[in-house]
Amino acid sequence: MAHHDPNDPPPPYCSVAVHTQPSLMSYEEMIYGVSYGIVQSPGPKYIPQNPLPVAVPIITQHSFPPPSSKKKECCVRSAQCYGGSGATFFLLTLLAVTIWLGIHYGTRLASAAIIQNPGGREESDGGAKQWSMTTADSCSNFTVECDSVHDCKHGSDETNCVRFAQGGVLQVRTALDGQFLPVCSEGWDQSYADQTCAQLGFRRSFASNSVENKMYPVLTLQTRTSQLIQGFVNVSSSCPNEKTVTLECIDCGKQQITSRIIGGSVAQLGRWPWQVSLHFNGAHICGGSLISQDFVVTAAHCFPDSNPLYMDVRRWRVYTGVVSQNKLRDLYYVKNILLHDQYNKDTNDYDIALLKLTSSAELSSTVNPACLPAFNKNFSYGTECWTSGFGTTVEGADTGSLDLMGVAVSIIDVRVCNSSDVYRGRISVNMMCAGDLQGGRDSCQGDSGGPLVCQDSDQKWYLMGVTSWGMGCGRRQRPGVYSKVTSLLPWIHSMMQVRRS
Repeated sequence: MAHHDPNDPPPPYCSVAVHTQPSLMSYEEMIYGVSYGIVQSPGPKYIPQNPLPVAVPIITQHSFPPPSSKKKECCVRSAQCYGGSGATFFLLTLLAVTIWLGIHYGTRLASAAIIQNPGGREESDGGAKQWSMTTADSCSNFTVECDSVHDCKHGSDETNCVRFAQGGVLQVRTALDGQFLPVCSEGWDQSYADQTCAQLGFRRSFASNSVENKMYPVLTLQTRTSQLIQGFVNVSSSCPNEKTVTLECIDCGKQQITSRIIGGSVAQLGRWPWQVSLHFNGAHICGGSLISQDFVVTAAHCFPDSNPLYMDVRRWRVYTGVVSQNKLRDLYYVKNILLHDQYNKDTNDYDIALLKLTSSAELSSTVNPACLPAFNKNFSYGTECWTSGFGTTVEGADTGSLDLMGVAVSIIDVRVCNSSDVYRGRISVNMMCAGDLQGGRDSCQGDSGGPLVCQDSDQKWYLMGVTSWGMGCGRRQRPGVYSKVTSLLPWIHSMMQVRRS
């Protein structure tokens, strides 16, 4: 969480260990992600800064080297770093052997007792789910989406059939019509609400109501012959009571403590109750957001493919209700790590991941999920939202903050963020910018995967962004870049449905 003098000069450039940076690329062109720890391959490019773990009181013996980090000092000449060509040759030989061993044994480790899971993920099963990766589903040549029949091996043809509009209005897509339509509330009851929320990956429904509807066609309830809502609705040109269903699947977005300080402050317990701390091998690496009792949203770049052990669920811990790394509270284990199959590590596009917990999180006044926004939810440019995390408070710091920090940031017009003065066209449709173009208010290293939340008129907080990348921390004309949740909602809902059991 950066909040410092934007006039301070940037730290001196140092080459990244193992990876060689393009010699013609200036420091200004190097874009650093806002996570701890992960070096990504050079390119046009977005290079997440290396994780420098928070100094937590738990001491864990590492069975392999921690994530690669930047060298502590810059090397002026190669001889200064490696002690001449002989040493260089030796190191290159050693590196080759290390890579071979890593591939040979790492692959054997990852592929031991492989089993196939719904959603195209593979897992190593040694009594517990080990790791999971996103792959494509296999479908028949006669696949029909949203007909309540699973034509694909893992059911992906039936996962993008339900969504929510503003006000929680339930919309369903069927094979009969092909478009999302509201559901007439005539005959709707608690059992339908629970069944629909369970289909979406939630435990049950929280609240269901109805609103006046003047839009047609609509969907009316038919005989319940399917476990999927798209299988027991029919297209109709009228709704008898002219009301359609609204549905909430979880009580979310409630903040226990409402007083906030603009510009960055230490968070009190209950202020950001959806915030989680993700620990890898005993140290905080990334943040995340609880969106239900079973699922956490975070960033895909927190799980780099440079080391397959990042996909080993046994090495991860999820802490909820934490405002200090000195006082770790509720601990949960990870059952599945789900990465977006279109994630691009070079551009950080589709930078989103979903964690399925082995047991449901216990909700309370200090542990509460953030609300997922409606598919068409937008906050106007200039809206003040908040981002939080345990990241560094000053760019280039060696360790993150022991305390959870929150800072107010303003949503920035994507056209401004993509201008030649800012990020020069690097912002995709799956990204959004927030911060202060004058500098000083921003997320930073260690905040990756954490929330960007905005409060709506209903006083609930909605997860609009996932901390992804940025150039430095708090620099002028270099705001934070976040994965845009509304663009990625279909994937989130799909993964929750695939992994609901």
